[in-house]
Amino acid sequence: MEGVGLLSTTSTLARVGAVGRHPGARRAGEAVVTLLGVSLFTFVLLRVVPGDQISAAYGTAAGDLSPAQLRALESYYGINEPLVSQYLGWLGGVLTGNLGVSTTSHLSVLSMTAQALPITIELAVLAIVIGVVLGVPGGMLAASRPGRARDQVSQLTSLVALSVPSFLLAAAVSSWLVDTIGWYPNGEGFRTLGEDLGLNLQQMLLPALVLGISIAPPILQTTRAAILTVRSEDYIRTARAKGVAGRRLQVRHILRNALIPVLTMSGLQFGFLLGGALVAEQIFAIPGIGRQVLLGLEQKEYAVVQSTVLVIAAMFVLVNLLTDVLYRLVDPRVRVE
Repeated sequence: MEGVGLLSTTSTLARVGAVGRHPGARRAGEAVVTLLGVSLFTFVLLRVVPGDQISAAYGTAAGDLSPAQLRALESYYGINEPLVSQYLGWLGGVLTGNLGVSTTSHLSVLSMTAQALPITIELAVLAIVIGVVLGVPGGMLAASRPGRARDQVSQLTSLVALSVPSFLLAAAVSSWLVDTIGWYPNGEGFRTLGEDLGLNLQQMLLPALVLGISIAPPILQTTRAAILTVRSEDYIRTARAKGVAGRRLQVRHILRNALIPVLTMSGLQFGFLLGGALVAEQIFAIPGIGRQVLLGLEQKEYAVVQSTVLVIAAMFVLVNLLTDVLYRLVDPRVRVE
């Protein structure tokens, strides 16, 4: 999971090293460098952590294995080769569509990811909708009277929501619902959208709410700051002088021009949710991609962790590209370089 946290730094380095004047070629170059950086960082980090697949699979019994047995297991897990060969071999497989095989479940990582990724994307979409629904109106409310009571209450509420750990909020909400009304749909075995739409939405409600509450504060603060900045512009004063109605002024002129930083923050939060929903997925027993990484880490499944983190990074890059496209739709004056 730490590999995803390297995205912003690697992306900056990619911008510096990118060549070519065509925006599309430069974007593609940045994406490739970013993904290579994440893959290399994840590969090295997994090898730095003590232990390997043999110790994870056999525990203390690994000490009783003979040298021949150890060599055979190292060959089976592919950890007897030099690190450079291991990395290039795995990377070559990824480029051909082979993400590796889980030695625990004996399933291909590609099939595991194909099942887990849509679940995490659904959870992330629901959470970002909740975060935007809470954050944008909250930011507008706070910016309507800066420094007054509603502004202070909004900021205090967002600070409290940001300070409460997600795992604590998730545990508290689920425990309260079980004790109060005996409702805990996540205990019935997870169902996908295609299997049971009603139960799926019930199972997604609580984790999406928990994640939505955790990402609403930065969206609120970004909305508030952007609105206050736009409101001080000369064209807003001109619109007021011309008698533009209050609601139209707020929505069409102020909010629309303040959406660029809000979209940026929402895109970053959505990218974070793709890899950072692990806590909610684990507490609410949702078989998403974050939980897949966690199980891979527990079993030292190098191929599972490396390939899944790379997929998360690719989704993060894709979200950033889609955010750039939304810039054009929201404000045609914006030129995406």
